[in-house]
Amino acid sequence: MVAFTLNGAAVSVDLDGPLPLLHALRGPLGLSGPRFGCGVEQCGACVVLVDGAPAHACTLDAASVAGRRVTTVEGLGTPDAPHPLQRAFLDEQAGQCGFCLSGILVASAALLAREPDPDDAAIRTALDPHLCRCGSHNRIIRAVKRAAVEMRADRPPAGAA
Repeated sequence: MVAFTLNGAAVSVDLDGPLPLLHALRGPLGLSGPRFGCGVEQCGACVVLVDGAPAHACTLDAASVAGRRVTTVEGLGTPDAPHPLQRAFLDEQAGQCGFCLSGILVASAALLAREPDPDDAAIRTALDPHLCRCGSHNRIIRAVKRAAVEMRADRPPAGAA
């Protein structure tokens, strides 16, 4: 049994031997956001956040997240209250087929958490491990920058209580 926090809620998964986190997320935990793409950390479709850092769920042993926080694209926002990144991706029409977007969205969220005003180079570097074959790269960069502006506007000024 492995217990961890998934998208803000305590969960546990009964493991019968080693199991990639992706299989636990998509199987017994019933999520569909993280996707199986390549299985060898080359495409980014499976990326989730583990304690706020991007991690490839296709190769990460589920047992290794015991006691940790895992966030998938489902944990970023809700249909009624989407995350600024989700709104920006829709507004910029940054997704086409959508297969890669869950990994790109959570990796972008990690970037904006550590760097609130990234330039194009920082965004490209953060998203370089993600393959998008639809050719929407420029729109993805615009969407991340748009979300960054919104998120900075929502933050209280430094020193404010």
